Amino acid sequence: MSDAILVLNAGSSSIKFELFKVVGEHAETRLDGQMEGIGASPHLIARDARRHVLADHRWPGPDVADHVTALVRIMEGIGPSIEGRNIIAVGHRVVHGGPDLADPMLIDDAAMVKLRALMPLAPLHQPHNIAGIEAATRRFPGVPQIACFDTAFHRAHAWEADTFALPPDFYARGIRRYGFHGLSYEYISHLLAEEDPALAAGRVVVAHLGNGSSLCGIHNGRSIDSTMGFTALDGVPMGTRCGQIDPGVLLHLMLTEGMDAADLTGLLYGNAGIKGMSGISQDVRDLEKSTDPHAAQALSYYAWRVRREIGA
Repeated sequence: MSDAILVLNAGSSSIKFELFKVVGEHAETRLDGQMEGIGASPHLIARDARRHVLADHRWPGPDVADHVTALVRIMEGIGPSIEGRNIIAVGHRVVHGGPDLADPMLIDDAAMVKLRALMPLAPLHQPHNIAGIEAATRRFPGVPQIACFDTAFHRAHAWEADTFALPPDFYARGIRRYGFHGLSYEYISHLLAEEDPALAAGRVVVAHLGNGSSLCGIHNGRSIDSTMGFTALDGVPMGTRCGQIDPGVLLHLMLTEGMDAADLTGLLYGNAGIKGMSGISQDVRDLEKSTDPHAAQALSYYAWRVRREIGA
């Protein structure tokens, strides 16, 4: 029986996974895949290291309505392929580490309390990350669960890049710009250093574009600034999230439209972005096929905002 490490990445509408075989001090990919379209058009695809398909299943949206169910379906789908593997650890992408959690952390009861306390800062993601940890703990009892934080790569920002123009005690209370997608940026920065050290030592803008989108300015392998801020709402528009918005708009909606926090949360996280603008879908593939002018406008605005942030 060979040792292996399972890595889970629970996003806002997907769960990506990868199984690594441990070979000495190194790890080799044995299989990987994802469950995408959770709650909409769930699709599980898994492939081995040679890219042969191991599982390819689709379900109606209600059959895989949340991340907990999605993880169950994933383990059912790849179960035969991991027989004979001794899972020695499960790694988890955790979106928010707050101002204090940066290094990879062994998850225990005390750690889970800290992760749950950060849920209000990333309501679309942190609950899914935690659900993945809990499900993996049940599936692999006694196996170490390790959290790696998406905010960690941005923790070396200058104060000017992390603060808001508010009284200082707000910053001390954790009201600051955290930045996200850090694991993706760190990985890209590492590969870039291997491929082109001179380029990696300079100033680079990296774009992480998808259902969640952001950009990061990197200098000599270190994050200097990111388009995302206190939450994963800021910056460029996304699949269902608004991106940058004048806070006066939110005050207006509260004062004149009678919207409360729950209403604004539903709008800004779930019915804004290219889905809200198009009225069709958050999937770019759907919008590219559509003849509805709102689809074209949503894509045009998305591209314009990305170009603007690159220029910044």
